[in-house]
Amino acid sequence: MKARIAVLGGDGIGPEVTSEAVQVLRAIASLHGHEFTLQEAPFGGAAIDLAGDPLPESTLAACLAADAVLLGAIGGPKWSAPNAKVRPEQGLLRLRKELGVYANLRPVAVHPALRAASTLKPEVLEGVDLIFVRELTGGIYFGAKTRTATEATDLCSYSVMEVERIVRVAAKLAASRRGRLVSIDKSNVLETSRLWRETTTRVMQQEFPGVALEHMLVDSAAMHLIRRPRDFDVAVTENMFGDILTDEASMLAGSLGLLPSASLGDGKRGLYEPIHGSAPDIAGRGIANPYGTILSCALLLRHSLGLVEEAAAIEAAVNAVVSAGVLTPDIAASGQKAASTREAGAAVLAALR
Repeated sequence: MKARIAVLGGDGIGPEVTSEAVQVLRAIASLHGHEFTLQEAPFGGAAIDLAGDPLPESTLAACLAADAVLLGAIGGPKWSAPNAKVRPEQGLLRLRKELGVYANLRPVAVHPALRAASTLKPEVLEGVDLIFVRELTGGIYFGAKTRTATEATDLCSYSVMEVERIVRVAAKLAASRRGRLVSIDKSNVLETSRLWRETTTRVMQQEFPGVALEHMLVDSAAMHLIRRPRDFDVAVTENMFGDILTDEASMLAGSLGLLPSASLGDGKRGLYEPIHGSAPDIAGRGIANPYGTILSCALLLRHSLGLVEEAAAIEAAVNAVVSAGVLTPDIAASGQKAASTREAGAAVLAALR
């Protein structure tokens, strides 16, 4: 197979972790007879420094011409002044809109070797295997905003169509897994959530009668994710709630650095990135966890390129090296020698080969 992949390293630890992921993609291409063209492009704060725009037109063109986009992380103190008119996050929101990727999939599973990396009791983590489906291009992040000297507003808006399409993505996933979907909202307070709940109920009754549906308020969901996480199968929610809850859910696995994500639309092209941020406090030290980015490559191969066996090979390789104790500082036990970013990436390559 021939495929073009845009690589946006971004800021902070982004370039470090994407560098390891790129090596994995090249190894997969070599081992399985594929031809991947990997085009790197500036994005985020680095692009602001270079071109004054977090998403330069040349970078956007490369993404639109690609079969898939691999992203590291963006942002940092340098670009986060309260009065800044141009921010890295503006580029990310625009990129999601331009690519039409409205469904963000974030799988969370607890590796048996890493139960101690979480602050929760091991018996609570036993059997945790869930997927969050976060609506990605609507809601308060994209709504109209106003600001005066004395007040500010952010409009949260959702249409029936936006809710229908994200619920269908989540329901299809649930049907392929354990057949349970929880829809998370705040319908006791918000009108957008009442629309969300009514639309979700209708879609599930009419189109997915075989999938069990549960509605849950977002504050209850935050509690139950910690209290009984293994009861979750697939969870679907709106943009801001999903942003917050998936970071909470990542702590079940022990570290933000472990978890991948896929942002998908109606076509094959997707945006793939680890769920962690740019971690400027450890940037350049060679200790960032590359596993989330490498596992994002597995999602890229599966969802955008249809290379299911190759995706499984990456996941098996990461599983093997974690089981063997190749752990970066964020997940290594106290007193255990931690692996560097490059050592972790090299271990995955060795396991693949």
